Amino acid sequence: MNTYRIAAIPGDGIGTEVIAAGLEVLAALATRDGSFRIEPVHFDWGSNRYLREGAMMPADGLDQIKPFDAIYFGSAGDPRVPDHISLWGLRLAICQPFEQYANVRPARILPGIESPLRGVGPGDLDWVIVRENSEGEYSGAGGRVHRGFGSEVGLDVAVFTRSGVERIQRFALELARSRPRKLLTLVTKSNAQRHGMVMWDAIFEELKGDYPEVTTDKMLVDAMTTRMVLNPASLDTIVATNLHADVLSDLAAALTGSLGLAPTANLNPERDFPSMFEPIHGSAFDIMGQGIANPIGAFWSAAMMLEHLGEAGAASALISAIEQVTGAGRVRTRDLGGEATTAEVTGAVIAAIAGANA
Repeated sequence: MNTYRIAAIPGDGIGTEVIAAGLEVLAALATRDGSFRIEPVHFDWGSNRYLREGAMMPADGLDQIKPFDAIYFGSAGDPRVPDHISLWGLRLAICQPFEQYANVRPARILPGIESPLRGVGPGDLDWVIVRENSEGEYSGAGGRVHRGFGSEVGLDVAVFTRSGVERIQRFALELARSRPRKLLTLVTKSNAQRHGMVMWDAIFEELKGDYPEVTTDKMLVDAMTTRMVLNPASLDTIVATNLHADVLSDLAAALTGSLGLAPTANLNPERDFPSMFEPIHGSAFDIMGQGIANPIGAFWSAAMMLEHLGEAGAASALISAIEQVTGAGRVRTRDLGGEATTAEVTGAVIAAIAGANA
């Protein structure tokens, strides 16, 4: 029997609620399958720790979680802590040192879910957004000088390296090749950002010839937002920079019905470090503690984690259970127009898992 040690880092806000729900579902899957076990170890890192001890995670935090098979992450963000502290102190403090450079965000309309786009159904919107996750606008290069004076300057430098761009573009090309439509769209802003973005375009032109079976096109990021809304069926796999894909993937999640549905995998494809899996909805402090958070994004992230761990059958069973629950339409949280609690959605998905085993 395979045993997987999972570092569970619920983080802030509703992260604690959806990660707990996700671990329940993973336990049910392990019982159903019988061929693997999940051993979660909890880490109370986050804004509460920052307020107590002055750091979101301990100085040796990376050493603590490096031996794990995967990381299951909730959210980082608390109105009592500046956003740049919570982000750089936890999520990015894990992603960047662990070379989780491929951020993969599926976006599709689940059965029974209505998109805000008129006349767009499940077959019309089925995307995977590949986000470069280690450099670009989130590299951390820059600074502030002359603070408090009229001449104060704040500078953020978008850093792009050939190795970083090549590896994410090759990852996206490989992913596109593995999908039925074999279609990849590159998103940049090379008309205005004439150095780094032009380099992105040039490298893409060099690499795409190695993948003749993949149909490619490219869009400026502002035009891409229009295409996503007006012609979603024309898209399949998308690759973009850290900042651009961050924004586009939130738009994609909204177009599929709710940010509460959307998953993320932060992958280290070489597996030198554990990869991290998280829902994209953030800490949502406005609903924290009410028991109404949508756990579907956390469940879908758990399915991506199982796929990464080699448990494809269990991952598929979890996706099927999610689709069974959303398709039935009886158990929905408020973001989807229902009144169900987190616990009720969790129970429904676990019942669907058990039913599949019957």
